[in-house]
Amino acid sequence: MPRKRKLLAQLSALQSKSSFPAFDALENLNVTPDRDSPKSSKYFAVEKKKSSQLESDFFNQPCISLAKSLLGQILVRKLPDGRELWGRIVETEAYLGGEDEASHSKGGKQTQRNTAMFMKPGTLYVYQIYGIYFCVNVSSQGEGAAVLLRSLEPLEGLDMMRELRSASRKGPTKPLKDWQLCNGPAKLCQAFGIDKDFDQRDLAQDAAIWMVPGPELLGEQDVVATARIGIGNRGEWAQKPLRFYLRGNKFVSVVDKKTEREMAALGSSSCS
Repeated sequence: MPRKRKLLAQLSALQSKSSFPAFDALENLNVTPDRDSPKSSKYFAVEKKKSSQLESDFFNQPCISLAKSLLGQILVRKLPDGRELWGRIVETEAYLGGEDEASHSKGGKQTQRNTAMFMKPGTLYVYQIYGIYFCVNVSSQGEGAAVLLRSLEPLEGLDMMRELRSASRKGPTKPLKDWQLCNGPAKLCQAFGIDKDFDQRDLAQDAAIWMVPGPELLGEQDVVATARIGIGNRGEWAQKPLRFYLRGNKFVSVVDKKTEREMAALGSSSCS
């Protein structure tokens, strides 16, 4: 039996005994497991192949399209000690550039702070809020347009994420549950150790942070489109449906039950 077929047969036999991939078999297939903690998400079943990372062409699309396309993709953060953190993107917000009154680049104004929003698609834009927290965005097509990453579903390295989150919290705190680790833009930056140093990095080229394709294809029925959060007094732009999240995913920061009911009703009527 050829070596590759033999290894695949061994992997299949090992997996039949467990719901998790067999580390020894994965090593033989040149896939490196994360050994920092035995606790990984029970939903994590993605082969960890750096070669399959998303390239520049993926990010080179209009802002709204990119905001939807990012849902389900996997963000990977490699720490200085070599350990990796993996999280599935489950919530995004689109910021359309000059015309968008809620965007940092409204009016087409480019500053030292928002330069990354005007750089090639796939460039990270990291900014600070309240003087202590960070938020991370991905630039898209369009002058000054970018997508905010709002929430992740933690997949690998959850114990390390807890450590990073705990380090930023004051006083004695209860251990965070899985769904609390990355359910918000500042939380996911804390959990992944993302700070201003990541501003203007290229997701398609950087050695410490990148994305890989998610394990499943999503349809329009899987995506909820609703108003962005925390926009404030921005007129019609405060209500535009430019926030997108995976319907039914418990790791989303804020669920829009009204919109979901409307989607369910529409789905029922189209089937009748």
